[in-house]
Amino acid sequence: MFEKIVLVTRKTRLEELIERFNTQAQAKFYIEHAGGDFSAYVLEHDAYRRSLESVRRSIEVGLKIQVMDRTLVPTYVFSTNDIVVTLGQDGLVANTAKYVSGQPILAVNPDVERFDGILLPFQPLDLRPNLERTLAGNARLRAVTLAEAKLKDGQRLLAFNDLFIGARTHVSARYRIRYDDRDEAQSSSGVIVATGAGSTGWLSSTFNMAAGLAAGSGGRFGARPELRWEDRDLFFVVREPFASRTTEVDVVSGMVGPEKSLEIESQMSEGGVIFSDGVESDYLEFNSGALAAIRPAARSARLVVG
Repeated sequence: MFEKIVLVTRKTRLEELIERFNTQAQAKFYIEHAGGDFSAYVLEHDAYRRSLESVRRSIEVGLKIQVMDRTLVPTYVFSTNDIVVTLGQDGLVANTAKYVSGQPILAVNPDVERFDGILLPFQPLDLRPNLERTLAGNARLRAVTLAEAKLKDGQRLLAFNDLFIGARTHVSARYRIRYDDRDEAQSSSGVIVATGAGSTGWLSSTFNMAAGLAAGSGGRFGARPELRWEDRDLFFVVREPFASRTTEVDVVSGMVGPEKSLEIESQMSEGGVIFSDGVESDYLEFNSGALAAIRPAARSARLVVG
């Protein structure tokens, strides 16, 4: 059934510094001159390389092996006969899963002392037995609902954690929002649409801010929605909506799913974007006249959990 293992890696911070400053010595000078601790970068790098070596040995099970940096994932065509292994933080899982068409993903935490790894059930030494269970069809898998933004011209973008719809810079975004038979013009810092997997991330920070503001003014604020990874619902929130003669603030949050739809029409002459999972370089242009339909995606990601 499976023919190839695709191992997705990422550059360490040290490797990114060396790319920027050409040599490790120059990177060290820059960090220490700024008052930083360069040894922390080296220790993190060494830990990742050890984990990578361990993972490479673990995946040698007689199948083809493809190793790629995360920057290549958006342009790589995954086969239905692939098994995907990620070695990195939670963000690497999110930014790989939305390009995978239902193939099982084994997410490995490269450094448990530094990364909590909510989406990373395995350590390098755990990988081999769980990979063998996956190959035998005996692994436990958990479905994760993805979010989808689809423009009227057919372009679409998927998100594992969340979508952002707004302006590229910190200027206000102008748009019309249509939700649950309501329609209004808005000006805000953008709209966040979260999946169940992403509900504990960026979405939670907006609830923390609102709760703090309510408490500081003597009011009360409800808890954020509890969504499971598998739930076929999304939750949206409008960031910092501004009320004026031409903009309203009545539609600021809600659940999106089979029963309730969300549409956003851009009124920005330039600089409007839709990006997912915090990756601003992978985006759809969202300028005047563009209409985005937001819904749970038809397919889900599948993470191996044991």
